[in-house]
Amino acid sequence: MTSPITRHEPGTRMSQAVVHGDMVYLAGQVGEGDDVTAQAKYALAEVDRLLALAGTDKSRILTTTIWLADIADFGAMNAVWDSWVDPANPPARATGEAKLATPYYRVEFIVTAAR
Repeated sequence: MTSPITRHEPGTRMSQAVVHGDMVYLAGQVGEGDDVTAQAKYALAEVDRLLALAGTDKSRILTTTIWLADIADFGAMNAVWDSWVDPANPPARATGEAKLATPYYRVEFIVTAAR
């Protein structure tokens, strides 16, 4: 028997979180605000909210991919990340520079976690 798939906050294009078995996959989370610091704080608060909705938390994150619109924001984003991430359970992580969905976005977090 296959595991059921639960989709949280589905829309016409995507769901914000998908749970399959003991795995949780989040859509890319972007933030509000005028700079990468504000956007990262907002987006990571959304990660916390969606993980809770899916029955888990940031201590169970397995991997995170972070896209920055400008790699010059790496230090500022890391300052937010370092104050947010569970220091006892840091996930595997990759960070790169990419053109994001709109010029307004400075950072996007893509998270996979266990339940």
